[in-house]
Amino acid sequence: MLKLCRVVFSAQRLIPTLKIKVRCISGCPDPILTSSGFCLSGKMSEESADVQNKALKRQADDALVEDKHEDKKLKPDQDEQSADRKYPKKKVAMLIAYSGKGYYGMQRNAKNSQFRTIEDELVAALIKAGCIPEGHGEEMKKMSFQRCARTDKGVSAAGQVVSLKLWMIENILASINTHLPPQIRILGYRRVTGGFNSKNNCDARTYSYMLPSVAFSPKDFNQEDTSFRLNTETLQKVNRLFGVYKGTHNFHNFTSQKGPRDPSAKRYITQMSCGEPFVKQEAEFAVITVRGQSFMMHQIRKMIGLVIAVVKGYASEGVIERSWGEEKVDVPKAPGLGLVLERVHFDRYNKRFGGDGIHETLEWTEEEAPIADFKEKHIYPSIVETELNEKSMVNWMATLHIHDFEATATGNQDRKDDDDDGNASD
Repeated sequence: MLKLCRVVFSAQRLIPTLKIKVRCISGCPDPILTSSGFCLSGKMSEESADVQNKALKRQADDALVEDKHEDKKLKPDQDEQSADRKYPKKKVAMLIAYSGKGYYGMQRNAKNSQFRTIEDELVAALIKAGCIPEGHGEEMKKMSFQRCARTDKGVSAAGQVVSLKLWMIENILASINTHLPPQIRILGYRRVTGGFNSKNNCDARTYSYMLPSVAFSPKDFNQEDTSFRLNTETLQKVNRLFGVYKGTHNFHNFTSQKGPRDPSAKRYITQMSCGEPFVKQEAEFAVITVRGQSFMMHQIRKMIGLVIAVVKGYASEGVIERSWGEEKVDVPKAPGLGLVLERVHFDRYNKRFGGDGIHETLEWTEEEAPIADFKEKHIYPSIVETELNEKSMVNWMATLHIHDFEATATGNQDRKDDDDDGNASD
């Protein structure tokens, strides 16, 4: 029969280890300890001993299987095995500024490397700096990479934000920027929660559009005359028209491939206005600012294009509100040059995690000066120089007369409407 008796523990401190002694109070010479603190006496039957041996063997086998499973589960990628283990891997939100001139947009296409994008430059710099393994450049999901907003060919950004996991190397900003061209810069970063997604956690986006003020001149004015100056009365009219866009409206006429009954065509605009004009290289320019929850492809450029058509006298003011109806309205699309992603907003995230003592708010107040400096050095000069040399706005205004703003459009009058040149979409 199986005999159970109590055992007594005694500890003897040895150097350098602690040795545990087990003594059975019933005098068993080789006590076998159970989880309940009992001893299985050596006087048990052969059948009981066999049961005990099988149980111990099964327990050992289970432990071996579990160890193999853990080894397989915790086995790192080959890229990560060669990484420097002294740097922790963390999730961050990274603030990026860039001039889009010469690039085919923000988003990387690993299968089509002949069209260089901003993300191509960024990934290459992250690898060279030692922030990510080389294999993560081909499969960006491995580092949980996400951009806040997609900017297309030629579009610049002063406040783009991407989220990703990377190794927190020393002097991380300087190390990454060393491997980037001057027209792309990492201006700052913040530690974020593990589940943070720069696109999904974004509440709103602010874009700006820089254009020559002659765009608001009368249609019979010489559009190439750089001496034009925007007067106060016209600027007030421009801002009144931009104010009409505020609120939630159906913008199906301001994008492509969306019908009037498509729920996703409804967008919420919180602010849109034109600032005071200023002179650059003897020509006057102005900056339009628009903030909204999200934007569709072509939307901002068409919103601006329609207001220009109204101010110049090609269309009546009522065409703006009519464009929100179900009928198809011919809405001209302003040139892509001048469109800039100014800022992305994370109000809900900041409210929930910004004061938890671990994470910081994503407001980038410390980076305001570098942002302004980058725009003055790389974004504004590029826009001004390109506009004065290529006259994209002047050439576009010469096509406004072909649009029929009063009749329902049977077809799109803008032959380049479906191009991706200078669009913004979130």
